[in-house]
Amino acid sequence: MEESQNTVNNQSTQRHSTPLPYREGQGGESAIVILNWNGAHMLRRFLPSVLANTPSSLASVIVADNGSTDDSLAVLAAEFPQVATIVLDRNYGFAEGYNQALRRVGEGYDYYLLLNSDVETPEGWLQPLHEYMEAHPEVAACQPKLRAEHTRTHFEYAGAAGGYLDGLGYPYCRGRVFETVEEDCGQYDTVADVFWATGAALMIRATTFWRVGGLDGRFFAHQEEIDLCWRLRARGHRIVCVPQSVVYHVGGGTLPKENPRKTFLNFRNNLLLLYKNLPEYRLRRVLFIRFWLDALASVVFLMKGEGRSFKAVWQARREFRRIKSDFAADRRANLAATVLDPIPEQHISSILVAYHLKGRKTFAQLG
Repeated sequence: MEESQNTVNNQSTQRHSTPLPYREGQGGESAIVILNWNGAHMLRRFLPSVLANTPSSLASVIVADNGSTDDSLAVLAAEFPQVATIVLDRNYGFAEGYNQALRRVGEGYDYYLLLNSDVETPEGWLQPLHEYMEAHPEVAACQPKLRAEHTRTHFEYAGAAGGYLDGLGYPYCRGRVFETVEEDCGQYDTVADVFWATGAALMIRATTFWRVGGLDGRFFAHQEEIDLCWRLRARGHRIVCVPQSVVYHVGGGTLPKENPRKTFLNFRNNLLLLYKNLPEYRLRRVLFIRFWLDALASVVFLMKGEGRSFKAVWQARREFRRIKSDFAADRRANLAATVLDPIPEQHISSILVAYHLKGRKTFAQLG
């Protein structure tokens, strides 16, 4: 997303390039919402697969344009006139962009499915997600199995077969631990409860999304789905990966992995989600340890010649200290609503120790 963190303007004006569908709420209907920012090339490449392989009886496909400055809107109007489009007046980032878009989707949908614009959806991708959610009302959200679009035999970094969190706040997945991405040999083909589901392809009950406050727009982008899922799990909702559904994700389409802006957002937002959600008896110790681990990470960036990422780590920590008080009310509300502590899918042990010191590089090796 654009490197801007403008204050959200709830009075922004929008227009629809095509009318949004209204569903009668007969049960199970989904709004598949693709948030686009300067992604005309991605829409041309991947939107056809979504349209071709999404049964109209199960879902409507909607594109929300997040203030694009390229020819995205012209492409949608000329090449995909059948697709309902929400036009936001500027780039709100991933988190608030989706909040803004989903407020305008309308009533009658049981589920939202947040889908990145760089995701290819093969035939039969939606039905397993829909069927599982219909059969398990206690499940608030789910994700498909993500494979890499460029290496289709392997998992994709952003979500693989479902996400977890270690005791210090580091995320990892079935199929991806830090930089080690596994080949998909069917080893994670069972439905599994997870701590977080990827924002690249996140299906969530519409009423539950709003009941827990939606995405936190202040995150702008990165790890906002982990924050949302933490709130869901702490309130006792289940989140699962349904690997019978498979999609292919490019990943890193907006900001390259080595971009210092991405480093800033990841480090800042990770601290924010810890502060917002971690129980009081663990918070101080975890933040103390994280200071030294973040310092070590910054040194590693420096040794690799990535001076801008070195600076981004410390900018993120300064920003966290500056805005932490703005999240105090959210923290109190989250802790007051917590009914599940500890969360089973948050492993208290350190993934850093397991990965770097014990050489456990895959999810199965973590035990």
